[in-house]
Amino acid sequence: MASHRRPKPANRTRVTVLTATAAAAVALTAQAAQAAPAKPTVKDAKAKVDALYEQAEQASEKYDGANEKLHTLQKEAGTLQDQVARQQQHLNQLRDGLGTIAASQYRNGGIDPTLQLFLSANPDSYLDQATRLDQMTSLQTDSLRQLQDAKRTLDQQRAEATAKLTELQSTRTELAKRKAEAKDKLAEAQRILNSLTAAQRAAIAAADARANRSTTRVDLGDAKPASQRAAAAFSAAQTRIGMPYVYGASGPSSFDCSGLTSWAYNQAGVSIPRTSQAQANAGTRIYSQSQLAVGDLVIFYGDAHHVGLYAGNGMVLHAPKPGASVRYESIGNMPFQFGVRI
Repeated sequence: MASHRRPKPANRTRVTVLTATAAAAVALTAQAAQAAPAKPTVKDAKAKVDALYEQAEQASEKYDGANEKLHTLQKEAGTLQDQVARQQQHLNQLRDGLGTIAASQYRNGGIDPTLQLFLSANPDSYLDQATRLDQMTSLQTDSLRQLQDAKRTLDQQRAEATAKLTELQSTRTELAKRKAEAKDKLAEAQRILNSLTAAQRAAIAAADARANRSTTRVDLGDAKPASQRAAAAFSAAQTRIGMPYVYGASGPSSFDCSGLTSWAYNQAGVSIPRTSQAQANAGTRIYSQSQLAVGDLVIFYGDAHHVGLYAGNGMVLHAPKPGASVRYESIGNMPFQFGVRI
């Protein structure tokens, strides 16, 4: 008779191990997929880097503004501290003078004036002394008034100096914050570039190099300058073509955007503010591109964080961004806001 044995059940331990091994393999595969994301395309990477450069420039312009304010506050605080020191010296002199008067009165006012006259061997001499005493009392009253006025002035100057020093410290904090922000954006942009292949990085570098070289073959047309000084400023800026963009730099061998424009106008004998936002309010605004003249400032972006010089024929001369140099570029490459005629 044939034997009908029940099949032997599979070992549970073995099933558990196989299941766990399969699950681990799936998890490792998923982790590997997450750990090795697809390399960004050159186009995507360049878009991200350009956005970070723009953010770095925004921080840089705020840094420039805080730096300019810092220098102004340092001068104002120094002037106030000098005033406080001089006023303190004046107050000390008034106190010394009042002390001398008080000591003299004490020495001469110990006896009742009537008795002094009765005992005096020389009434005429006493009356002369009494007259001088009255004058001295009047002088004391005037000195006290001067002392009170001087003390009031000193307290006010001290309060102003304290407020100015507080503002100075706040500006130093803002300066450090903006500097760190700009550096962080530039570092993030560099990390993106480092994630590309050597060939991709070379392609981006070649594109930037072509953009820089193309500035020597620009047709500027026959546009007229806004003024003789605007023409002088534009000519000065032309001598800086090819100089590198460096955030916070204002020449003569490296520039950020507003550093170039302020340097150029300074060469023409005109002082304009340091930052693009302040330069936006430095003259008469021109809202039509067709009315721009050579040497006019051109303000870009809604927050006015970029500025260049109008070059003619729809071109601007500017310091564009990190990794690029001072060059001509089409005004249409950036969101135009308005021009400013100095």
